[in-house]
Amino acid sequence: MSAALLELRQVTRTHGEGARQVIALDSVDLEVRPGEFLAVMGASGSGKSTLLHLAGGLALPTRGDVLVEGRSLPALSVADRAAMRRRTVGYVFQDFNLLPSLTAAENVAFPRELDGASVRDARAEAMEALASVGIADLADRRPHEMSGGQAQRVAIARAVVGPRRLLLADEATGALDSRTGQDVVALLRERADAGVAVVLVTHEPRFAAWADRTVHLRDGRLVGVSAPGSVEALLPAVGGGR
Repeated sequence: MSAALLELRQVTRTHGEGARQVIALDSVDLEVRPGEFLAVMGASGSGKSTLLHLAGGLALPTRGDVLVEGRSLPALSVADRAAMRRRTVGYVFQDFNLLPSLTAAENVAFPRELDGASVRDARAEAMEALASVGIADLADRRPHEMSGGQAQRVAIARAVVGPRRLLLADEATGALDSRTGQDVVALLRERADAGVAVVLVTHEPRFAAWADRTVHLRDGRLVGVSAPGSVEALLPAVGGGR
């Protein structure tokens, strides 16, 4: 069996101090291997987004360790964590996080250019990624010229462009209609089948059903793991759903 690409080891993340301290994640252990599609479910405030932020090096644990490809993220410098995210991690944010002055193609190509790809090669990779989510015809539009669903697909294209080995998606289907949402989850499934480690935060059991495993969070703690087809049965017990 291949080594874990992503590991969380007894990870705790707190915010604030004293009486105002909030425990966002509490002693979480988790591994995701290359080619595995993991879904994360739980009620609002259960720690789902915090888990993704820690996995991508956007935040650091208060205690414990987060490793990507065996490298401890807290031990890396800020510059090295940023380089790791560009080269290894694709991230789909809830609020898209697109650069408003850039076109769709430029937004998707930008991280590849930062990592040294030529403008021509980055553009070609961006067009391929945009085509994979069905919006190659929107390549020259800027974010304000798109619907929310179209902007979401640009964000997904940016996350899958290039040789990313870990793909983190925070409610990646939230702004999409049912058919397009299913197409996007199918794309994530294809990436996992090609060897990428995929982590999807979702409140939709029908999308979690595409995953190899689903983990359930409640009040910052990992309270259950389910296999495909058993997600809906576990939801009442762990406080999932809308």
